[in-house]
Amino acid sequence: MTPKNNELLFCALGGSGEIGMNVNLYGHAGKWLMVDCGVTFADAAYPGIDIVLPDLAFIEDRLDDLVGIVLTHGHEDHIGALPYLAEDLGVPLYATPFTAGLIRGKLEEEGNANRVKLRMVQPGGSEQIGPFNVRFVELSHSIPEPNALVIETAAGRVFHTGDWKLDPNPVIGRPTSGEALSAIGDEGVDVLVCDSTNVFNDTASGSESSVRRGLAETIAKAPGRVLVTTFASNAARLHTLGEVARETGRKLCVTGRSLDRILKVARACGYLKDFPETVDPETAMRLPKNKVLIVATGGQGEPRAALARVADGSHTIKLDEGDTVIFSSKQIPGNEIAIGKIQNTLAAKGVRMVTERQAHVHVSGHPGRPELAQMYGWIRPTTLVPVHGEMRHMMEHARYAQSQGVSQAIVQSDGDIVRLLPGAPQKLGHAGVGRLVLDGDVILPADGSTINERRKLAINGQISVAVAIDRQGRGIGRPQVRVQGVPVEEDRVAFVEDAAAAAEEALNGGKREIEKRREDIRLAVRRVATRWTGKKPIVDVLIVQA
Repeated sequence: MTPKNNELLFCALGGSGEIGMNVNLYGHAGKWLMVDCGVTFADAAYPGIDIVLPDLAFIEDRLDDLVGIVLTHGHEDHIGALPYLAEDLGVPLYATPFTAGLIRGKLEEEGNANRVKLRMVQPGGSEQIGPFNVRFVELSHSIPEPNALVIETAAGRVFHTGDWKLDPNPVIGRPTSGEALSAIGDEGVDVLVCDSTNVFNDTASGSESSVRRGLAETIAKAPGRVLVTTFASNAARLHTLGEVARETGRKLCVTGRSLDRILKVARACGYLKDFPETVDPETAMRLPKNKVLIVATGGQGEPRAALARVADGSHTIKLDEGDTVIFSSKQIPGNEIAIGKIQNTLAAKGVRMVTERQAHVHVSGHPGRPELAQMYGWIRPTTLVPVHGEMRHMMEHARYAQSQGVSQAIVQSDGDIVRLLPGAPQKLGHAGVGRLVLDGDVILPADGSTINERRKLAINGQISVAVAIDRQGRGIGRPQVRVQGVPVEEDRVAFVEDAAAAAEEALNGGKREIEKRREDIRLAVRRVATRWTGKKPIVDVLIVQA
């Protein structure tokens, strides 16, 4: 599908109908502009996988028409796919300094920084990218330099919020300017494409500055070591924790590669200039317990993050009975089981845990209903397109916006191609969408043969059978059987004997072609496994001719 000169199209390849992996396309005058290119994190459905990437096949088939990628801010669900996909897309990336610094670091780690064009845009700046004029508008969020985008075309004007909130007293950055947003509304905004994450919240998210008191009070009362886990990218929270460390007389220890990266980039961009000197984990463990404050990643239950390793005892930082862990972050839907596992491990050690339910130790970076209503009033769009949410969030967002006076809303999901302008929004078709996984250094289809085989192995186990035959095709010796993950436990020896006997019988069963005999053996051994266990394991058969 090629966008016409008089129309503006929209298509999400990720982030609509899900939280994470945000990728949005705008089409106009034969060209496409991409906004954000993020990842999501794997769950048990993807064994052995940490990162899930968007499948960009739709735009990869139209690379000559893609003019650029604009990044609203530096969270992983908005920039995390760039190190793996940007080089092949072959177009410039546009970002403000802090976001650009994070992207550059990721590209350098992947070894392709010199093959990807990264263009820095100053906060409040604008760029002409093909037929799209893109203006960056400073908002507030839980990371430095979050930007909304005013996307202007000959067909009309879009206000794309990115992730945002209203913070009258932000710790880093400037308060959102209602006057500036009203001025944009005065210019005329046809479409508002808006964050839906907290649409069910009846109250505003609150100011980052309000968290300081809750953290200080909680940490001051803690008798032992205190570990605070938060999103690494929340530089404002790091600033707050630095101040709280001074206030409570504790030395600060920051542990985790992602935290180190954020600190480095933030300082290079002029943030966190008065952040206190930190101590390494070894030094932290030698300090009196009530004189150390540790900041670590892993509050979402990530198995390789610092908190998980602290919980299982494999980290230099050790926590004991009477120590405290503060979860200064919101529990992302889907992570409940992983977080609960770590919390139970910590609880067994006698560690006290504090979440936002027990104390004011976190505020969200996304808008509640009062903030959404304020944005509608400033921008005054004709049409709302909810994004950045599951279907329940987006449907509710559409209903709420119309109850607040927005004329119309259209709820789309990943792959829907929507004509935003001219006229009323309309779905025109569907683009192929999907997921890729990063498996080691290899990118694979999320539902391809490799991951499907791995799922089958995880569910049913695997049996290997090796048989030897002479030149006449007669079996030599006893088939060798090896079992992995098949639930036979104490009966393993008897099971192996039974499986080997079945393999031997199938081998000598009259069919001469090796491939037919291989299949006979596979089926015979699997029937034995099903009879013993009720499972249907993967059976691999090797026939060796002596």
